[in-house]
Amino acid sequence: MIGNFILKHCAKGAEVKSNEVRTKVGNLSSIIGIGINLVLCTSKIAIGTLFGSVSISADGINNLSDAGNSIISLVSFKLSSRPADKEHPFGHARYEYIAAMIVAMSILILGVEMIRSSIDKIINPEPVNFSWLAVGVLIFSILAKGWMYFFNSGVGKAIESTVMQATAADSLSDSVATTVVLISLFISTFFHIQLDGFMGIIVACFIMFTAFNILRETLDNLLGTVPELAFVQHIENKVKSYPGILGIHDLMIHNYGPNRCFASVHAEVASNVDILKSHDLIDNIERDFLNEDNIHLVIHLDPIVIDNPHINELYDFMKQAVYEIDPELQIHDFRAVLGDSHSNMIFDLVMPYSCKLSQSEIQEQINAKLAVRPEKLYTVITFERPFN
Repeated sequence: MIGNFILKHCAKGAEVKSNEVRTKVGNLSSIIGIGINLVLCTSKIAIGTLFGSVSISADGINNLSDAGNSIISLVSFKLSSRPADKEHPFGHARYEYIAAMIVAMSILILGVEMIRSSIDKIINPEPVNFSWLAVGVLIFSILAKGWMYFFNSGVGKAIESTVMQATAADSLSDSVATTVVLISLFISTFFHIQLDGFMGIIVACFIMFTAFNILRETLDNLLGTVPELAFVQHIENKVKSYPGILGIHDLMIHNYGPNRCFASVHAEVASNVDILKSHDLIDNIERDFLNEDNIHLVIHLDPIVIDNPHINELYDFMKQAVYEIDPELQIHDFRAVLGDSHSNMIFDLVMPYSCKLSQSEIQEQINAKLAVRPEKLYTVITFERPFN
């Protein structure tokens, strides 16, 4: 409910994923996180110190770390909203990924320190004094962190923020960890079993597991991963929907941070169409993608012959030959240089990563299929890997 209110308040009719709205939402969400975590930190450290529970104190220190992470998020939204400049022509949106990694590293360091203090508690156990006040603080913390998980997760998805998603994952981990501490408090009190140190280790493991997941996901964003299939299909279908586009290939998508998408693609057009007309079509498509999808799309024009029956027959033959070798193989940029003694077929062949054949094996099988043809045919093949 509060998440929706913040989104509506910050957007006010604007696009939720716009840079301005993302910054406003991120700032407000981070300030809320700072406030809640400072309250939880103060109360838990006080209760843990008063009643001698290292696991409650460790949980409170974790909340202090969370408040620091919210400050990092606040700074990251400010930095990532900066416009492109001479040194950074693609903008500064990847600051959010860096911030998410800093958050993960701080959580990881905290987990290691919590394990160290918990082992010391196991070696030198001290009785934990039960208090309903401590129980109340822990229950409040579980509910607060559970709410923060749904709040940060919802807002993070709405504005596509990696650092908010990382904060949400951390909140869920905290809620589970605090539940473990609460169970430990009851067991230690009513069954007289000193589990405080052991539960502290469990809490630390939850925290470190969350940190590793955040690091892995953020590192994937920095290195570059395969885009979502639905996003790829949207671009492909939209480009091919324009009259005059016969096909596309070599679609490459680059992510320079939230709301900063660049892409390039080769679009096939008929070679007998006026080049100026085709160029105008490409310009219109690129402009539409920028205005409607906020995608900086660059299209390479590939003219193909469609009015030569012999070349068309060779193209169909080669497509079928490649399909018989491996149904996932694809060819594009096909052209033929026809001669009296022989003809050359020039094309690119895309090999999926699932293909078990080598380039030389594919070439041998293609040559074997060409040998049954009555005319002499040679191939000039450029082998490629898919980008999506």
